[in-house]
Amino acid sequence: MDIILNIQNLTKTYQSGGNTLTVLNDISFELESGSTMSIVGPSGSGKTTLLGLCAGLDRSSSGMVELNHIKLNNLSEDQRAQVRNQHVGFIFQNFQLLPTLTAIENVMVPLELRGEKNIRSRAADLLDKVGLADRGHHYPSQLSGGEQQRVSLARAFSNSPKILFADEPTGNLDAETSEKVVKLIFDLNKEAGTTLVLVTHDLELAAKTQRILRVKGGSLISDELTTTETPDKINYAGR
Repeated sequence: MDIILNIQNLTKTYQSGGNTLTVLNDISFELESGSTMSIVGPSGSGKTTLLGLCAGLDRSSSGMVELNHIKLNNLSEDQRAQVRNQHVGFIFQNFQLLPTLTAIENVMVPLELRGEKNIRSRAADLLDKVGLADRGHHYPSQLSGGEQQRVSLARAFSNSPKILFADEPTGNLDAETSEKVVKLIFDLNKEAGTTLVLVTHDLELAAKTQRILRVKGGSLISDELTTTETPDKINYAGR
């Protein structure tokens, strides 16, 4: 299988009051293209920092990050941003929608940055896939939390990403809405053949992925395979 994410001896440190704070310590793993993986651990364990380094949002202190056969370590911020725009999708706990843009305009943003054509039509198709065909002209403030997360999911898939990073994607949602969003994430991921990396406190959600990395105190303490099956498809037309 093709390796889409290759992490070798990854370390991240910060200087604090003259002391060196180690947030991540010598983490290594490889992830196959098309697979699903979760990163779990207590608050402050370094899992969100690890996700950010894997996605090229930050630069490590030492070690290597290779994303879709591109080594990120020596790239400039602009170069890493270009890699993210070409290969990566994101879902965040707080949705990260632009409040002054409508739902359809939020989905169009990555397409505009890529210089794509027919972007409004493509964004409309993506909103239809997440059950929001009739909400495209609404602003984030006019949408429920579940609807906002589904807009962010449509936006995440707008650039046909090779890999999708999701940081606590259900953290701000109620249980019923979370279940629908989770099934939608896995459904779209399977349809697109995208690699999925989840950071979550929810062990039930983590168990839905094929693999679980456990981090504690900045170190990788276990790397487990699961026997999970992708959740069944459901109808997302209702809100």
